[in-house]
Amino acid sequence: MKNEYKSCIQRCQDCLVECQNCLMKMAGMESMNDCPKCCALCIDACLACIKFLSADSEFSAQYCKICAEVCAWCAIQCEAHDHDHCQACAASCRACAEACTALAA
Repeated sequence: MKNEYKSCIQRCQDCLVECQNCLMKMAGMESMNDCPKCCALCIDACLACIKFLSADSEFSAQYCKICAEVCAWCAIQCEAHDHDHCQACAASCRACAEACTALAA
């Protein structure tokens, strides 16, 4: 695995954990937007990205691009809520989107 992938993988792992936490805490709660749907999709995007980066796949850049888009969308959705878990999720999603965007370029 390439060294430059390690930071992105860590950001994806952090985002996956925060999204899982947000998803669990939002279960059964009313949402004015696509949170927690975005968290479920973000978990899948981060997991796929981690897998492709870990495998040093020739498709890593494409997965990073998609992951960055999903994470940026999820950050917008979660930021709209005042819950601490949503704010933590949004921050983690932003960090992941930035890391993925850097590798996708």
